[in-house]
Amino acid sequence: MSDKKMLTAREVYVVLRDAPTISRSIRRITNATWDEIYCGLITVNVDDWVITLYNDCGELDYCDSCYSPEGRRYEFSSRDASDPIDLLTPAEHRQLEELLRRI
Repeated sequence: MSDKKMLTAREVYVVLRDAPTISRSIRRITNATWDEIYCGLITVNVDDWVITLYNDCGELDYCDSCYSPEGRRYEFSSRDASDPIDLLTPAEHRQLEELLRRI
């Protein structure tokens, strides 16, 4: 697949950063809530961006994958040093976790 089909970690970061603070439509796709999952994947829809995040014992750990409305994608790779979650400031990280607990 060509690189232009791939999302960068920074593009995904912007969506995650803005989700708690800007009027974005966000809903949980995964049936279980953040607290019910406790350790595993949760998928959300943020303005038609489908984002799967890893909940590690109640803490937001990493972004597993993301698909933009246009069909571009980001997939986590331990070989890739860029993770959108790592780009969040501590305050942004905390706000996103709180949002994930509420939806």
